[in-house]
Amino acid sequence: MKDHHLLMIRFSALGDVAMTVPVIRCLYKAYPGLKITFVSRPDVEPLFQEFENFNFYPTDLNGRHKGIKGLWTLFQELKTIPFSMVADLHSVIRTYFLNLFFKLHGYKVKSLNKGRLEKKALTRRKNKKFQPLTPTCYRYADVFRKLELPISFEEHEFPEKKELPQSIESLFGRSEKKWIGIAPFANHQGKIYPLDLMQHVINFLQKDHQIFLFGAGKKEQEQLEVWENAYKNVCNTAKKIKLKEQLDLMPYLDLMISMDSANGHMAANTGIRVLTLWGMTHPFCGFSPFNQPLDHAITLDRTQYPLIPTSVYGNVIPLNYQDAFRSLNPKTVIEKALELLK
Repeated sequence: MKDHHLLMIRFSALGDVAMTVPVIRCLYKAYPGLKITFVSRPDVEPLFQEFENFNFYPTDLNGRHKGIKGLWTLFQELKTIPFSMVADLHSVIRTYFLNLFFKLHGYKVKSLNKGRLEKKALTRRKNKKFQPLTPTCYRYADVFRKLELPISFEEHEFPEKKELPQSIESLFGRSEKKWIGIAPFANHQGKIYPLDLMQHVINFLQKDHQIFLFGAGKKEQEQLEVWENAYKNVCNTAKKIKLKEQLDLMPYLDLMISMDSANGHMAANTGIRVLTLWGMTHPFCGFSPFNQPLDHAITLDRTQYPLIPTSVYGNVIPLNYQDAFRSLNPKTVIEKALELLK
């Protein structure tokens, strides 16, 4: 296996890329001599800082790798790397074109089965099949099984906790209080717990705990700054440190409270407890953070909102569901957080 060099492709989104990390750990555990080149957007590179024998290849999908001509350019660049097989962990039009180029040149290529029909059955309005689907990390693992590189998640090990970087300690200091991360945002409105209700959660928990807020966008940061300025024990990490340092901080959290979003996956990859809040989506879609029990997820009452999950992405909010997330009482979130902190 030491001669094998594996090319892995997953362009986006951040959370889906983060879910490859436990899979890669298992691959290295099972095949210590394996080399990996990971092809993705440049901003996700910090996710893989723990790995050796690992090459990250950044794409420029809005520039030189844009369109079919750009994908041919990307293929020509990748072809210079001496890999022996290709794992397509995305299964979208872009990767289909790349796969065609690879196959025509004799490479062994296997692609992700996204389970699109199963997801459609789970999210449709009529004749909904409400049942748990295969978790995404197991779908990733199946790609490697097809490449004759089977792995077992029973062999998975979280990395050892490193010393808290001095740059982070000098910013936030040390505290006897337990540390809670809160990531209140997601890509789609249907996955975001109403901010006024989240403020109740933050207000209560910050009284006896140190809160670290996570978020990336400009509007998100403005809201995080409001909370940071309003409460004594609240720090806005988005303003102070970049993704790499945020990832260094996460192992020191006692709990992360996240939407169905990337921060939940990144925190779970460090081995800490993650409490996820689910609006229009649901853990049955297969996107729960790695190694987190189902009772670490708070979902909405489906007797009241039977169309949930309305979509995989949280971008579909049916009529009369605009305020569905408001049915989740902040008290429920607070009590579950305190339970997990014990």
